[in-house]
Amino acid sequence: MILADLIPADFYGLRSSPMLLLISGGAIVLLAFGADRAVGSAVRLARAMGMSTVIIGATVVSLGTTSPEAFVSVTAAFRGEPGLALGNGVGSMICDTALIFGLCCCIARLPKERFILNRHGWLQLGAGVLLSAIVAGLAVAAGGIVGVTIPRWVGVGLVVLLGGYLWVSVRWARQHPSMAVAEVQAVGGEAPAKAPLLGSLVLLAFGLGLVMVGSNLLVESAAELARRFGVPPSVLAVTLVAFGTSLPELVTAIASILKGHPELLVGNVIGADILNVLFVIGASATAVPLGVPVEFFYLHLPVMLIALTMLRLAIFARGDHFRRWHGVPLLMLFAGYYAALLMLARLGYLTIEGA
Repeated sequence: MILADLIPADFYGLRSSPMLLLISGGAIVLLAFGADRAVGSAVRLARAMGMSTVIIGATVVSLGTTSPEAFVSVTAAFRGEPGLALGNGVGSMICDTALIFGLCCCIARLPKERFILNRHGWLQLGAGVLLSAIVAGLAVAAGGIVGVTIPRWVGVGLVVLLGGYLWVSVRWARQHPSMAVAEVQAVGGEAPAKAPLLGSLVLLAFGLGLVMVGSNLLVESAAELARRFGVPPSVLAVTLVAFGTSLPELVTAIASILKGHPELLVGNVIGADILNVLFVIGASATAVPLGVPVEFFYLHLPVMLIALTMLRLAIFARGDHFRRWHGVPLLMLFAGYYAALLMLARLGYLTIEGA
């Protein structure tokens, strides 16, 4: 049983639209706060178990910051909102790459860790291409872009690839121990003290619990707002919901810059994009077959691929740091994308139903 099941059927009928907006805002706060607690406790737990900080950054941190997307998308899939489930994963990738990375690139000199970018960076682009190819192949098999559904076996396949990605990440991290040594030296030449194992477990459970509560409230209130105002659920998914569940990445990015560790930002964005395909969309499609709204073919997926390609081109550029202007075209893409969403919704070219 989840929280939404405890809410009376006429709950939203008794609430005004401003109250629903407050519920959505409160749910986003719970998601951000819960994810922050989950990530922090997961890092301490990994250290208590003797894991390298490189492995933590490559796996635990990205898993923690994408947990809101996973919970929201799986819940939406179970509740018959495929537009929310799929749009949240794709929209989060666009937010992470075009908005968060683009913005942070403009305000700070982000380093190019070639070891990570030449491995995880290609997997990031490959994950986006794989998702687009799967959807395109299903459209060909269905004879058109209407009525396309991502079956459970595809979701299972993505989850299997998730396991392979985590295994490869651990293996790559062990091949590059100098990163862990450099981090230890940067904080004074001593390894960080291990946190209590039990306390870290309790805090991790607490953070994930807040994420689950917030995700249920956000899905329920967002779906109700969509029905009231005639806004397609997939539009809300790639705007309000995707931005809200991307807040952990944004908060982590800003904190890493303020604390003088911008390299953590780059790794987290790349890892989060990979996990949005393999973890978020994979888990959602495994739970319930996902219908693909038609606008994904001409808007959401193309914009996602453009954002990933633009980042890859910036990686190819010379130098050991990203240039600040590299973030400008990404931010322009993000602004244009949202403007196109609003225009198409106003003209009635976006579907109201999820499939």
